[in-house]
Amino acid sequence: MKKEQILVRVKGHGNAKQQAFAIALSQVQKQVLKNTNNIMLRIEPIDIQVVSAIEKTTIERFLFVFLPRKKTFYEITLDVSVNVTFVDLSDIEFTTK
Repeated sequence: MKKEQILVRVKGHGNAKQQAFAIALSQVQKQVLKNTNNIMLRIEPIDIQVVSAIEKTTIERFLFVFLPRKKTFYEITLDVSVNVTFVDLSDIEFTTK
């Protein structure tokens, strides 16, 4: 088993702050697995840095005049440092039969 520290940048968006943050954190595992071809045993987040957090508010109207309502949309970008424990497949010697 080997250990390595990796920095991953992930983005999330949603109708609530918690939803945007949760979507961003759910992308961490996908990004780590995409960048390697080893067998991952453990992915532990160490530190989370907020790169950008954007709140967009728009006003929607029915037929451009009636029933105005505000809609808020959140986007967040995070830099997540993770400790990765993995098995390096190049270290394993396979025998042929």
